[in-house]
Amino acid sequence: MTKTITIAHGNGGEENNELIKSVFYKHFKNDILAKSEDAAVIEDGKLAFTTDSFTVSPLFFPGGDIGKLAVCGTCNDLAMMGAKPKYITCSVIIEEGFPTRDLEKIVKSMKKELEINGAIVVSGDTKVVPRGSVDKLFINTTGIGEIQHKGISASNLKDGMSVLVSRDVGTHGATIFAAREGIELESTLQTDCASLYPEVKKLMDAGIAIVAMRDATRGGVSAVLNEWAKSSDVCVEVTEESIPVQEEVRGICEMLGFEAVDLANEGTFVLCVAKADEAKALEVLQDTHKTATVIASVSEQYKGRVILNSSWGTKRFLDLPTGELLPRIC
Repeated sequence: MTKTITIAHGNGGEENNELIKSVFYKHFKNDILAKSEDAAVIEDGKLAFTTDSFTVSPLFFPGGDIGKLAVCGTCNDLAMMGAKPKYITCSVIIEEGFPTRDLEKIVKSMKKELEINGAIVVSGDTKVVPRGSVDKLFINTTGIGEIQHKGISASNLKDGMSVLVSRDVGTHGATIFAAREGIELESTLQTDCASLYPEVKKLMDAGIAIVAMRDATRGGVSAVLNEWAKSSDVCVEVTEESIPVQEEVRGICEMLGFEAVDLANEGTFVLCVAKADEAKALEVLQDTHKTATVIASVSEQYKGRVILNSSWGTKRFLDLPTGELLPRIC
């Protein structure tokens, strides 16, 4: 562990995992925390509980803003554990001089996403700090949800299972970069930021036996797959050509030397199901996004690792992202 915190420690990848294990897990260790799921399962499996902080820059971007991001982020973590979002807390740290009109616009975005999820804000806290003490506005949200599908876990993957992605990947990270750097794009590229509970409910209503789910936020799809491979001690074999990526996102990745699977998403999730449920799950996902597809299968070839199979017949390990691709994306 390094002597000081670097920006890379917030990347959702290797350095972030090192920080969490070496400092927080070391002192907070308990059976619930050790599961490393998107939300803690508490009260004998009845409730899911999660918290998140949001520091995105810029605050407003194509397709969303920090308020929408905050509610979607927390509600999506609950949904990934098969829970219906119910109660949310909202704490804000506001820089002196921040426009009240912008604050109200952000809160209206939050209200809209709360209505989509059927959740309500029940508690909160507001702090105003001197100019320069914080960059405009930071938001923390905590959520409690009622679990409707039990047993979802990153530790449940087994040989022969299928891994799907709910839509094309990397659009949030690419959108934030473009907005931040003022890149003029001849397209309608915008963040994928969206509430995922309605889509998850469709899967549950269709009787899909969900093995694992995770929204691919910081660290992207590659971080999710690596965490699953390690948690379940299996190999996840990815078909590179099957990974759906918009051309605009691909272009930004080529320009910057990024991989789309490493970019953050805020409305895209990875799903693992038994092979027998693959076709039905894909049908449900494609009802929302036609770009949903099967990207990988589970094997025991290289336990704890993710293998990327190229169209050229070559194989390479897909590791956890290292370094910080784009700081303050969520």
